[in-house]
Amino acid sequence: MSADLRDLYQEIILDHNRSPRNFRRPAGANREVEGFNPLCGDHYTIWIDLAGETVRDFGFEGSGCAISKASASVMGTLIKGKGTEEASEMVEQFQRLVRGEMKPDLASLGKLAAFAGVSEFPARVKCAILPWYALKGALEQKEVVSTE
Repeated sequence: MSADLRDLYQEIILDHNRSPRNFRRPAGANREVEGFNPLCGDHYTIWIDLAGETVRDFGFEGSGCAISKASASVMGTLIKGKGTEEASEMVEQFQRLVRGEMKPDLASLGKLAAFAGVSEFPARVKCAILPWYALKGALEQKEVVSTE
């Protein structure tokens, strides 16, 4: 990982872990899913307010490691206002990124590029992916998802 990405990784993870964005239950949420990572104990509830095909609002609560919390926080800032198809594409792209299956491009990925470093720690990949699995579950109207 480049020094720029390493610095971004540290900055994003620490900032979003300390001050997670959208750490709340949105009043108008109409989709809810619980996400579990049984290997490390991460557990989050994800809510979205879906208006037609647009994610109008997002929130999450629960507990987990810094990587999973930062991942949920960053995800929430990025998906608001996106259509369900674009949000689903973001889920797939994020999974490829943290698995090391795509090259991180800071210009096109923005804050998501910071999570490319997770691929260097295979045990942490499921931590980063958990909130994204939960988002996908919410879009597909599931109630519970797991990284296993």
